[in-house]
Amino acid sequence: MEKKSEFLEGLKVGVPVAVGYIPIAVAFGLLARSFAIPNQITILMSLMIFAGASQFIGINLLVLGASYSEIVITTFILNLRHFLMTATLSQKIEVKVSKSWRALLAFGVTDETFTIGVLRSDKKLSKYFILGLNTIAYFSWNVGTWIGLFLAPSLPDVLKASMGIALYAMFIGLLVPNIRKSKTVLVISCIAIAINSLLSWLPIFAGVSNGWGIIVATVMSAAIGTCIYPEGVERE
Repeated sequence: MEKKSEFLEGLKVGVPVAVGYIPIAVAFGLLARSFAIPNQITILMSLMIFAGASQFIGINLLVLGASYSEIVITTFILNLRHFLMTATLSQKIEVKVSKSWRALLAFGVTDETFTIGVLRSDKKLSKYFILGLNTIAYFSWNVGTWIGLFLAPSLPDVLKASMGIALYAMFIGLLVPNIRKSKTVLVISCIAIAINSLLSWLPIFAGVSNGWGIIVATVMSAAIGTCIYPEGVERE
């Protein structure tokens, strides 16, 4: 009964996350459908990858004709933060939890579930609590993807075509609040924009694909940002 109650508590706490995930997942399903990505690929991405930003970027890189290596490297860099998040969260999990359980729980960790986990007042988190939290987030993301794919055929073409801006809208929504709070984020974002623009506009870089342009801009801006702000992000 204790295991069940802990699992249900995780489900309950994760409801706000689930509510927030569904519209984004619907947008992902619609976007993939608008780009004529096969349904089975879209479904498998949500089932096996379960990383919103990476899935949006992966879809766009596929459409841009990026190579598999470019897609893998880009999404790997984008998700490097998960190494730190899962390592931090593991410190709050009961010591007796096995490695197989830890691997399962790590798969379901997202920015939002990580935040909920680390902010819990409990000194140690039950694996069943985290499993419940991850389960409702995972379920809502996949349901949203299915809804997006199911609704796509009945929507006007102009609306489906407009879903191409979903990725940019999502990142702007994530970036703007942080820019307002941190000069560091603003500076590094501008550096990344400048580098990517130079790679796109200068004739000498004409042979650099869009995928590698994103990778180079990400790595270089992060490296420059580390040199400028060695103590990390400064917030107002």
